[in-house]
Amino acid sequence: MSIPSTEVTAEVSAETTTPRTRQGLEKLMHRPELASVIGAVGVFVLFMVVAPSFRSLDSFATVLYVSSTLGIVALAVGLLMIADEFDLSTGVAVTSTALAATMMNYQWHMQSWVGSLLALVLALAIGFFNGWMVTKTGVPSFLITLATFLMLQGLNLALTKRIMDAVSTKSIADMQGFEFCRKLFAGQWDVFGVTLKVTIFWWILFVLVAHFLLFKTKFGNWIFAVGGNPEASRAVGVPVDRVKIILFMVVAASCWFVGQHNLYEFDSIQAGQGVGNEFFYIIAAVVGGVAMTGGKGTAIGTAIGALIYGMTTQGIVYAGWNPDWLKFFVGGVLLLAVLSNRSFSKFTEARK
Repeated sequence: MSIPSTEVTAEVSAETTTPRTRQGLEKLMHRPELASVIGAVGVFVLFMVVAPSFRSLDSFATVLYVSSTLGIVALAVGLLMIADEFDLSTGVAVTSTALAATMMNYQWHMQSWVGSLLALVLALAIGFFNGWMVTKTGVPSFLITLATFLMLQGLNLALTKRIMDAVSTKSIADMQGFEFCRKLFAGQWDVFGVTLKVTIFWWILFVLVAHFLLFKTKFGNWIFAVGGNPEASRAVGVPVDRVKIILFMVVAASCWFVGQHNLYEFDSIQAGQGVGNEFFYIIAAVVGGVAMTGGKGTAIGTAIGALIYGMTTQGIVYAGWNPDWLKFFVGGVLLLAVLSNRSFSKFTEARK
């Protein structure tokens, strides 16, 4: 008695499909951002239930805006952390670059975009200084960038008071080129009746570029290698010092971008603002699955970490909860993320 060909085909199909399915699940389980995806879904569902205003498209556009301004710097910080380095100067560096641009424009009566470009040069110099000091002295980046943080904080306040005779800058809205720069850094687009800030689109673009860089280029391989084992990487010809210096400069450039957004969005910068944001950038990266010990992480995971922060900050407001609890919730999310990432790492290692 012969077996029908349809039954044979079904059996073969099942045999080939099952291993592929298992391979797909195994690959998914090894993704660093898996825990952050689960966390993002949980936070989203929570505020969808407890905050009716959270459900509107306009409200979620605000969530994306908050996430983007945090996520742009967090993305660069995440790349640096994959290379096993930290930058604690990011919060004040955002303010430093904005102050530099506005004060040069105001004092020298130059076009706005010129002041912004000069501020970019300053930002890259700060990043190079951090990277060079870390690689040439061997002092941990935590201490080097903490020193930079304190120096920039002092300069921000002292120079603003000296030049502006106040702790905030004057308006530059009447300067040539201001409107162009505002559209570039702080514009907005209407998409299907919903107003979206341009920073959202820049954030998405930067995430895609960073994802391509990490997984499709030699430099991306170098980042993972440097974070995983710098000495072994140096032994096989990876330019460890150069990779780290470039990443510090990328972080500084991201601070410049957000600083220019703040400048052209609000037209005035407070000398003391930005302090403490450096921790939120690191938190977003860690929540997104970036390992504190380097060698592991993704751009998409960092973006999800920033999105969790944006949903949490705005969700608390929409739910009518006391905003004084914000940092408590952020700290709780960080703790859960670290424990979840650790548990997933142990689970996936055990299955290898």
